Parts: sequence; structure tokens; C-alpha cells
Amino acid sequence: MASFNRVILAGNLTRDPELRYTPKGTAIARIGLAVNRTWKSETGEMKEEVTFVDVDAFGRQAEVIAQYMKKGRPLLVEGRLKLDQWEDKNTHQKQSKLKVVLEGFSFIDTRGAEGGAPPSEAPRPRPAAPAPHAPEPPPAEPEGSAPEEDDVPF
Repeated sequence: MASFNRVILAGNLTRDPELRYTPKGTAIARIGLAVNRTWKSETGEMKEEVTFVDVDAFGRQAEVIAQYMKKGRPLLVEGRLKLDQWEDKNTHQKQSKLKVVLEGFSFIDTRGAEGGAPPSEAPRPRPAAPAPHAPEPPPAEPEGSAPEEDDVPF
């Protein structure tokens, strides 16, 4: 059976990123993300629900997030779900927590005055690839001219 594990979330950081390093030097940033949902109930009343999600980022992405992001700032994350399971040391009961392992992210805003990077310093997402177009035909050679010799290095 095929499986697919992909998550895309946009929300606000619930706390400043916690940056740590493994003994081998790999950066790990833990962030909390609050994702809001608003809707109108059957009675016309506006309702809101907030989902809190823990996200782990690794490597250079972890360092960039820790450098530019602060509590309250919006962030778009893309990643995969991971279930952590352990046994509680005190109660000896099995515990579990579902979190997101970050595979990519985008800054949603670039306010420079509040600790974030100015737009010129913030990492930018890759531009979209240009649309493919048909190659132009080579220009026609006038009759009677000899083809030029190419200096090909191989």
C-alpha cells in the first residue's frame, strides 16, 4: 500500500526558537507554532480554534530560523509528521506526541524593525522556473557559403 506523509502549516511562533547542537555539531531548533481557524457557527456566531504544533528543524534551516524568528512572528512550514513515543520515568506509562519534522519553510513577512532580517538579508525562496518555449530555428545560411569550422575542445 502506498503512503504519503506531507504537512504544510502557516501560523505564528508561540515562543522563541530553542537552538541546540548535537555532539556531532548538527543544529536542532525546536519551535512551537499556533495555527488558528475561524468559522461561523450555525447561529452566525464567530468561532475560533487554535491548534498548537511542535516543529523540529535541523541543520542550516534550524540556524536560520533561530536567527530571524521570534515569538509571535508568522512562518510557513513544510514537513512530515513524526510520532515520538517514550515511557514516563515517574508513572511508567507510555507517552506519545505527534510533531512535525521541518523539511522546508518560508518567511511570511519581513519586518526588519522587530528583530527580523531586513528584506535584503532574509533568505528568499527559489524563483519559479520560466515557462518552457519552443527553440528558435537556426538562421538560414546563404547559398554558396562554406560552413565555419568550430574550435571544439574535445
